[in-house]
Order: sequence, then C-alpha cells, then structure tokens
Amino acid sequence: MLIGKTLVITGVASGIGARTAELAITMGADVIGIDIREPVKSNGSFLAGDLSTADGIAAVVARLPGRFDALLNIAGISGSVGAAKTLAINFYGLRHLTENVAGRLREGGAVVNVASIAGYGWRANLDRARRMVGVPGFPDIERVMADNAVANEIGYPLSKELLLLWTQIAAHQVQFKGRGIRVNAVSPGPVETPILKEFRSVLGDERVDSDISRTGRAGTASDIAPVVLFMASDAARWINGANIACDGGLEASVNADVLGFNPQQG
Repeated sequence: MLIGKTLVITGVASGIGARTAELAITMGADVIGIDIREPVKSNGSFLAGDLSTADGIAAVVARLPGRFDALLNIAGISGSVGAAKTLAINFYGLRHLTENVAGRLREGGAVVNVASIAGYGWRANLDRARRMVGVPGFPDIERVMADNAVANEIGYPLSKELLLLWTQIAAHQVQFKGRGIRVNAVSPGPVETPILKEFRSVLGDERVDSDISRTGRAGTASDIAPVVLFMASDAARWINGANIACDGGLEASVNADVLGFNPQQG
C-alpha cells in the first residue's frame, strides 16, 4: 500500500517521526524528512527547516518536490517553551505548511496530523477553538492569544484542540476534498519519547501517571507509527476527517468518566 509512494514527514529527528520514517522505508516508500535538527540515523532524504515561522516554512516549501503522495505532520513540542511557540509549531505552522503544499499532493493523496488525547477538550472549548482556527494564514500569535485570553500554560492542549477541529474542517475544503486528498488525525496517549519528561513538567506527574495507569503502560513510537502509515496508505482511502485514538484505550476510559457510563458493564 506504500510501495512507490513519496511521503513528506515532519519531525523525523526523534520519537514518532523517526520511527515512522524508518518503517515507511521498509514498506517501500520514499521519505523526505523535515526537522530543525538532522537525525542521527538517516531515513531517506532530509531537509533542515524551522516550522515555527512563516519564513522558515516558505524555505522548506521551496525545496520540496513538485509532487508527492502524503504529508505526515508529526513535528511537535511539549509546551515547555510557552504557548506562543507551541501554537506556532503544533498548529499554525503545521496548517500553513499543509495549505502551502496542498497543490503538490497527488490526487487521492493524504494528510495525517499527529494530534493527542490532550486535545480531548475541543468540544467543550468549541467557541474558542472556532475563533482561533478561523484566523487565516500564519498570524501574529501573541495577538491571537491576547484576543482569546489564552493562558501561557495551556499552549499544548490548546494546540491539539485546534488541530483536531481544523482536521475536520480541512477534510471538506475544496483544496483537499476537491482533489480527493484525505485529511485525518491520529491521537496518541502518553508515549515513551524524548519529550515525555517535558510533558510531565507541563501537564504534571499526576496527570501523566493517571493516563498511563488507565492503559497499563505508556505507548511507544512503534505503537503509533504503523497507524500513521495506515492512514497515509490506500487502505484508508475511505477514511476522511477522522481522528483515530491510538492510545491503548485512554480515550474510552476518559469518556467513561466524562459521560458517566460504566466500562465494565456488559
């Protein structure tokens, strides 16, 4: 399902991005990896690039090929550097890159956004998410934060809330749907990657430990990468605008608490 396809993968220097690139190559794909730092292990061709600014994204876009099959938006940060930069990389930069390469994706191609269970609250915060997603292009993020009373400490979950809402919107936009390009998200729970310690400082040990206890263990990059690649493959050709929870059952457990049903019942 991936043989002969060209995949552009962001965040290839470590974690889920590195494992996804490695697995994609073993499945017959050609990989163009993007990261701010060069990977220790080479998996396909590599473009150094900063996805936190409009100029950085323009420089990356200028070096990408005229046609490829899928864009896998895996790059992301934990929120430890503050909400403005977190929103820049995890949402506004991701969206800006995707919109700027939409015309290069082959018809029937795919965009896969790696979101997070941390974005679970997008429905409860829909008005704010709708306003912030509605700001076009790569905006003045400090201004957007001020206009929406965004506290610095909520940058990470907010970035994923925006990403989950935009994924559903983009799936039905002409530039994607009009050319048969699917836009989906994959939401991991806690994953043993180099930034898990940063998540502990941002979200707190209690939250992270609770999430891990609900599933029995933290995930690994090898748990997430196959799902991301499935969503990029022809096997997922009838999945569009969806969010796949790849979290060991964490979302189901949270739903039981929030919605008040008994997961043991049956």
